[in-house]
Amino acid sequence: MSTDKYDRTAAGWTARQYADSATYLRRRADLIAPGLASGDLVLDLACGDGGLGEFLLARGLGYLGVDENREMVAAAHRRLAGRARVEPADLNDFTPAAAVAATTLFRALYYVRDRDAFFRHVASYTEHKLVFDVSPRRYDVEALRDELAAAGFGRVELRPFFVPQRVALPRPVAAAARAAEGVGPLARLVLRRRFTYVVSASRS
Repeated sequence: MSTDKYDRTAAGWTARQYADSATYLRRRADLIAPGLASGDLVLDLACGDGGLGEFLLARGLGYLGVDENREMVAAAHRRLAGRARVEPADLNDFTPAAAVAATTLFRALYYVRDRDAFFRHVASYTEHKLVFDVSPRRYDVEALRDELAAAGFGRVELRPFFVPQRVALPRPVAAAARAAEGVGPLARLVLRRRFTYVVSASRS
């Protein structure tokens, strides 16, 4: 799938994509960080302009961004200013030079050509966990569980993620939405209409 459509929008991508980018990306980082130690390297596939990298670096984690679009890679280099590596590559084929503690893939599962092959490939270089988001209205979550288990990710946790991309919620509403994430029946009802799961697939 071509990424050329992002050439003209790479500069300032994060600021335009999210109404409240700090809240959105901080919450992403909150769900990635558990189980990781200071200095652990996180590989962020389809990293865009590296917005998530800011919040992972702030937690003392290492960051390696990968994006197929070279304008996005250039924007990420400018944002992260030598604090992390960013490389141009297709997420389906990329293999890091050394194993990483965690791999992430956000808003980009549709770029995966063959999920079974992709999950196995990620498992070959990921020591701890793979974290990605998925819409239960678009993907069969149970099928994903089976594919992840077959690739070696034996423990799969799904966390509802009720942070809107295009709307900045007032603080009381945001707090209520976060609380609703933990109420199973209510969360499943909400997920029938909008929002996503964040999937954390680990080896144990």
